[in-house]
Amino acid sequence: MKNRTVYMYVFDTMADWEWGYVTAELKTGRFFKKDIPPFTVKTFSLTKETIVTIGGVRIIPDNYVEEIVPEDCALLLLPGGETWLDPMHAPVIEIVKDFLLAGIPVAAICGATIALAAAGILDQYLHTSNDISYLKAVCPQYKGEQNYQSDSAVTDRNLITAGGVAPLELAYHVLKRLAVCSNETLDSWYKLNKLQDSQYFYKLMQSLQGGL
Repeated sequence: MKNRTVYMYVFDTMADWEWGYVTAELKTGRFFKKDIPPFTVKTFSLTKETIVTIGGVRIIPDNYVEEIVPEDCALLLLPGGETWLDPMHAPVIEIVKDFLLAGIPVAAICGATIALAAAGILDQYLHTSNDISYLKAVCPQYKGEQNYQSDSAVTDRNLITAGGVAPLELAYHVLKRLAVCSNETLDSWYKLNKLQDSQYFYKLMQSLQGGL
């Protein structure tokens, strides 16, 4: 992959717990294959004003939304938050359409999936969200029920979706889609974090030593 920049959308009320796994692994590249460098993670927003997450963390965006183009991006990351159905996010939804059309992976979790459903984007992809009944209730225009998957996270082509309690699964799907880890490394990393069983720490270290 030529481009090494990951752009994450940041906005007031964004959910702190939904993006930590994926950004940490993409930025450090600590479990990547030996010949793959880490990514640069940059934030963007509707303005350059400081945003405040749901946990009270203050973030100064790196870029305006208008500055983000597919040619500069390896992955577009959309965390959840409490305001995704607000029309103010419309410019971001348009970017999602452009990026998907250009073949750039887009990863959306929790509230972001609801916004994609409201925009009709999920109608064309296998996907998941927090709950199908809730999704239909808050998005009357949603027509993608036949493509809904009752899984923690789903990848279909360049779109990755996850429920709000599945940040680890989101990260797993992103790392798999970008093909930056060996299968053994990724499996061990996921099971270590999911099961908290030390055997997977040793399997993870062994997979890296083997250069897999």
